[in-house]
Amino acid sequence: MAGAVPDLREQRCSESAAAFARGHTMDPRIASLVPGFEVPFFQAGLAGYSDHAMRLTARRLGAPYCVTESMLDHTLLTSRRKRRAEHPDRVAGADRPIAGQIVGHDAGEMAAAAGIIVEMGFDVVDVNLACPSKLAKRRPRGGNLLADPETAIEILSAVRRAVPTKTPCTVKLRRAWDDTPEMALAFDRIFGAAYELGFAWATVHSRTVEQRYIGRGRWNALADLVRRYPDRLIFGSGDVDTAEDIFSMMELCGVQAVAVARGAIANPWIFRQARELLAGCEKTGPSLAEQGGVLQEQFDQRAILLGERKASILMRKQSIHIAESHPAG
Repeated sequence: MAGAVPDLREQRCSESAAAFARGHTMDPRIASLVPGFEVPFFQAGLAGYSDHAMRLTARRLGAPYCVTESMLDHTLLTSRRKRRAEHPDRVAGADRPIAGQIVGHDAGEMAAAAGIIVEMGFDVVDVNLACPSKLAKRRPRGGNLLADPETAIEILSAVRRAVPTKTPCTVKLRRAWDDTPEMALAFDRIFGAAYELGFAWATVHSRTVEQRYIGRGRWNALADLVRRYPDRLIFGSGDVDTAEDIFSMMELCGVQAVAVARGAIANPWIFRQARELLAGCEKTGPSLAEQGGVLQEQFDQRAILLGERKASILMRKQSIHIAESHPAG
């Protein structure tokens, strides 16, 4: 089609990404907000995956910062067991710095849940306005609130007021509910309000809520957002499967950091590889022994926290994903 905007994803180049990584300088605002967040990528929150075990593996392999799975506001308010299970120091303080991510539909409950996150000792409070789950649609929360900017902004405001100034608040978004002009305007309202209310940064996924996990992310939308708001900390997400993708997104879209989500399930070594590219080195893939070692360490950690039976069930899907990155030969 004449005049069509080229897809930035098609401009990805491993050599260019590696060169960008070698010359990259970290935005100093990030580490000043969250000490220890010293490289421009991190382990995103992943429902059903990013538990203590996955996060500890990500950290050992080079992730400087992690986000929990979404914690439902009502559950945090009513379940001591849930609070104990998600306590950031349950693994002897090794899982830091860390953001506690909350999701819900009521501003009052979200504010109270944010207060609990602070009391539990999380370093950052992250609000989920991105989850495309059908369960979230039944009682609008997560990404479904992108279609309801009034409620979304009310929640952001309540959370920021409930959290001490010294504790950063951040927000996870998708680029809109869908591709209609009305939803683009709704996104802009929510995005703008987050910064006006004092949120430190927004992580924006390049798919819409309606897309869920299907189809391509639109990196061009991230680039446009950075162009329109050059002074804001904006992190990117979506279609990041390799270490090169991290730096391609930064180079092509202009985001200051990248959330690695599903790409880290099969390849937690992506964080090590990204650090290798930053250092100007060739990236190294995992050996079969390393893959086996990661599976064993995650099983052992989950067995300690959950018991062997539940750990075994959780490891089934993890093992299948890890097998996707078996070295050739």
